Amino acid sequence: MQMLTVYYDELCVVCSAEINHYKKQSGSEKIRFVDISAPTFDANLEGIDPFQVHKIMHAKKQNGELLTRVDAFIAIWQLLPKYGWLHRFSQNLLLRKLMDLGYNIFAAVRPYLPRKKNQHLCEVSSFCETHQKMDRK
Repeated sequence: MQMLTVYYDELCVVCSAEINHYKKQSGSEKIRFVDISAPTFDANLEGIDPFQVHKIMHAKKQNGELLTRVDAFIAIWQLLPKYGWLHRFSQNLLLRKLMDLGYNIFAAVRPYLPRKKNQHLCEVSSFCETHQKMDRK
């Protein structure tokens, strides 16, 4: 039974490497992984903001609660036994503030990180259109 939906960017080299690692872990069967760069992805059908989902990490609990940024990662770690220690680590207020700071720095530089080439063609992917609109804001 899937308890969490995680939205990630398969075109982002760093993001996809981390998510593909999580997919191999015990407990990952409880997570539905959704590639936001896929031509079939529609943020509106998922009930999430199409611009924000390309800027920051999103996850949705089974009850519909939307989690973003570090909260999304904490939800992943909570379901993967190997990462229970990170979940516990995140409960410390000082460490959590450091995690939030680190994530915010990563989110700011992510657009400049290498992207996979020719994964999806812009003609069929909603990603390119959404990304271009983000650039104009």
